[in-house]
Amino acid sequence: MGTSIWHLQQKKQRLEREIAANLDFVIGSVTSQGPRGGFSLTTKEHGKTRSKYIRTSMMDEVRKMTRRHQKLKGLLKELADLNWELLKANHQP
Repeated sequence: MGTSIWHLQQKKQRLEREIAANLDFVIGSVTSQGPRGGFSLTTKEHGKTRSKYIRTSMMDEVRKMTRRHQKLKGLLKELADLNWELLKANHQP
């Protein structure tokens, strides 16, 4: 085994803390509303594209929250892989 169970558990705890620190997020992409200006948050819901208007005063926060969503996706993937490694390590013959 390359990594000890203790090290895997420590990494899992770190990931759990990092995930908990990034739960203030929104899903979607910030898109321009064309020549008239303005921006919207665009998402897919049940196969349909939905857009929500973003006030100028909200832009920085919305961008930050969409970046958190991207980070969370990566962290959750990492946690899933780590959980698999822990599962295998705990069930070795």
